[in-house]
Amino acid sequence: MRVFVAGGSGVLGRRLVPQLLARGHQVTATTTSEAKLGRLTRLGAEGVLMDGLDPVSVGEAVAAARPDVIVHQMTAISMAHAGRPDIKHPDRWFALTNRLRGEGTDHLLAAAEATGVSHFVAQGYASWNGIREGGWVKTEQDPLDLLEGTAAHVNLKMLARVEDVVLKAGGAVLRYGAFYGPGAIDDQVELVRKRQYPLVGRGTGHSSWVHLDDAASATVLAVEQRARGVFNIVDDDPAPASEWLPHLAACAGAKPPRRIPVWLARLLAGDQAVIMMTEGRGFSNAKAKAELGWRLRHPSWRQGFREELA
Repeated sequence: MRVFVAGGSGVLGRRLVPQLLARGHQVTATTTSEAKLGRLTRLGAEGVLMDGLDPVSVGEAVAAARPDVIVHQMTAISMAHAGRPDIKHPDRWFALTNRLRGEGTDHLLAAAEATGVSHFVAQGYASWNGIREGGWVKTEQDPLDLLEGTAAHVNLKMLARVEDVVLKAGGAVLRYGAFYGPGAIDDQVELVRKRQYPLVGRGTGHSSWVHLDDAASATVLAVEQRARGVFNIVDDDPAPASEWLPHLAACAGAKPPRRIPVWLARLLAGDQAVIMMTEGRGFSNAKAKAELGWRLRHPSWRQGFREELA
């Protein structure tokens, strides 16, 4: 197949492109950086400069590639694009990413329609943002929590919009868990080593993780099978912050994280951090395993963190 990966030089794109090529697909991968074109070429893809916020740039890139499928992996979360992580103001931190998820998705879908591209796969999110009622682990049938009234609402509402428009177009949305793997959690590990990543309250909020290579392999399956619908792409081990954060610290050779009360965390880090660590819901991967035949190389962050930080 001819696969067009928008955002091919990103943290997931760099793991996805080689897996697609290894399966015999032809890959056109986009970047906004002239310096990263060489990296994409060395991976074996055709690198293309594209501005995901410019409909003309997107339309020309897709038309030239003549793909069978478009994979939307465009974000702008790295420090180079978004600055230092700002969990207290996620609406500001994700401002450009939200545009790429909104305008960028619209431009790619328009280009797909104009050029007859028959399949579309987009990036979603499923880590701690399941609805905060009932059990600690949610499926695709459970609603997401849009955190209305908090600074995170604009981000989560945009993710919901992506799902709406992509599903209406007959595509697939892969709700990736929190990434770890090469280049994915360097900023978090730095904070952990400085003891600036505390546990909040009792740390009962659950999160789901996924290694970048597993996220990429699920994406390859969604491409090859022309999957439709929503899939949670997470590992087998959703767990509370009271388990995964101390383990991350131990794997990083750091002291155990400090613990701070909820009121202080809300003051210092905002509502999202409090909800994630005290009330967050993780996710089940049963659907992706059953329908895509997905098999994980890294079934749990417990081994994965250890291997990553060895």
